[in-house]
Amino acid sequence: MGRLGLVALWSLSICLCLFANSASAQLKQNYYANICPDVEKIVRNAVQKKFQQTFVAVPATLRLFFHDCFVRGCDASVLIASTSSNKAEKDHPDNLSLAGDGFDTVIKAKAAVDAVPKCQNKVSCADILALATRDVINLAGGPSYPVELGRLDGLSSTAASVNGKLPKPSFNLNQLNAMFAANGLNQADMVALSAAHTVGFSHCGKFANRIHNFSRSNTVDPTLSKNYASQLQSMCPKNVDPRIAVNMDPNTPRKFDNMYFKNLQSGHGLFTSDQVLFTDSRSRPTVNAWARNSAAFNQAFITAMTKLGRVGVKTGKNGNIRRDCAVFN
Repeated sequence: MGRLGLVALWSLSICLCLFANSASAQLKQNYYANICPDVEKIVRNAVQKKFQQTFVAVPATLRLFFHDCFVRGCDASVLIASTSSNKAEKDHPDNLSLAGDGFDTVIKAKAAVDAVPKCQNKVSCADILALATRDVINLAGGPSYPVELGRLDGLSSTAASVNGKLPKPSFNLNQLNAMFAANGLNQADMVALSAAHTVGFSHCGKFANRIHNFSRSNTVDPTLSKNYASQLQSMCPKNVDPRIAVNMDPNTPRKFDNMYFKNLQSGHGLFTSDQVLFTDSRSRPTVNAWARNSAAFNQAFITAMTKLGRVGVKTGKNGNIRRDCAVFN
């Protein structure tokens, strides 16, 4: 290949790299410094008020962020309400269990931001959700961390787009790794983000098969602690309302900590997709390390959340700043 050909190939590779990173490149920590300089304080105060009303705001907001980013990227498309002509993401079966307190946290924070004349309609719903997520984690005892900002709100939200984009409680390690890798996240990121299950609750219907009809040879999933399985059976007997809620973390359900990993070590993972992180030898060392060292887990979680926040960011004509987070402009 001649020198000109090499130069052209090098230029093409540079362009492709720049294109691949263009979304995350526009994000920066002080994006609103000259637009709405107090945005982080405003959001924090609104989130704190919501947190004081109900702890559910913590897992609800955190889960909302995750479900948003894994479908079409972090663009607040999960906040859009359905209309007579469009069934939106939030009404897909996988999103029907998203707690209303998560949506309300964002709505309250958006209202607080827009109440400041300089900030009105200047801060995206996607960025408000990202900030609110950081704040609920910290309010529950988890780490605080700088949030990259500059996302635009998405212009599309369809229930159909959710299909196959969110991990299921029955996933094994290969399935989890593949889904997270599709979003630029590695196994360590996946294990760290799974620990969001240290707060919040699930419904009996999501894990009933593990305690009542696991397989022909085992009624109960043998990876479950026998005592824990008995507790779950008493809380979720056969034919119970599948919407009955059970804490994801049976020990410290209202604290964001590394107890999640200690639970896995003792067979107290609620979902198959939780317990497999310990039973599979490829991820077990990470579980053991973070069960011992909460500081190492916190740092890994911050890294994973920062990477998650860069997924599918909308820029330019691909997005805007919504006046109402639930409605397209």
